[in-house]
Amino acid sequence: MNFKQSLIENNSINLQADAANWREAIKLGTDMLIASGAVEQSYHDAIIRSVEKLGAYIVIAPNFAMPHARPEDGVNRTAFALVTLKEPVFFDGEDEPVDVMVTLAGSSSDQHMEGLMEVTQVLEDDDSETGVDLDKLRACRSQEDVYEVIDAALVEA
Repeated sequence: MNFKQSLIENNSINLQADAANWREAIKLGTDMLIASGAVEQSYHDAIIRSVEKLGAYIVIAPNFAMPHARPEDGVNRTAFALVTLKEPVFFDGEDEPVDVMVTLAGSSSDQHMEGLMEVTQVLEDDDSETGVDLDKLRACRSQEDVYEVIDAALVEA
């Protein structure tokens, strides 16, 4: 299941969304995947619990988070959700706020790693200090915009 295909099938893109805090921000992504049947409510709960326990392990680059938990925490099938926030939210212990999130539900650890690689490929930017280019996604105002960004990134690769 590739990134773009998953976003289409799960109807899981939410752009310029409002979230008061990191918990609400995570819920935006997991709600779309629960609605599509890709994950159970327990997957959302597992992500929140893990962040509370382990800290902001899901923040993998400045301003970018990838909420995920383990396959056995309620994943029915591999899926992705993309959320961009109007106003960034802070995770406890992080200096930089987050405004772009890709929720990843991997149905196995292999699928999980493949998903991670593909998202990284889309965001990768050797010219930027952080190694990722989030402005491409921040600029998106429609699902079509997002698909174009993904297509362009995968062509370059």
